[in-house]
Amino acid sequence: MMRLVRTTVTLDPELAAKLRSLARERDVSFKEALNSALRRGLASGAPASKRPYRLASRRLGLRPGIDLEHALRLAGELEDAETIRKLELRK
Repeated sequence: MMRLVRTTVTLDPELAAKLRSLARERDVSFKEALNSALRRGLASGAPASKRPYRLASRRLGLRPGIDLEHALRLAGELEDAETIRKLELRK
C-alpha cells in the first residue's frame, strides 16, 4: 500500500509554468505531472564522476629567509591597529 505524503514546495515561476503546460499536454493533474517529472529526474540521476576531483598542488615559491611567523604577527598587529582606530572614531 502506497502512503501519500503531503508537502509544500516553492517552485520557480518558469518551472511551474512548464509543469502546468506538461499537465495540459498529457491531460493529467499538476500533481501527476510534478510526480512524473521528479521520478524521471531522480531515476536518471546525475552522472557520477569517474574519478575524484584533484587539485594540483604548487610550491608557494617562498624565498629562503622569509619568516611566515613574522608576517602573520605583523598582519595581526596591523589588524589590531585598524580595529583600535575604528573604535576611537566612534568616541
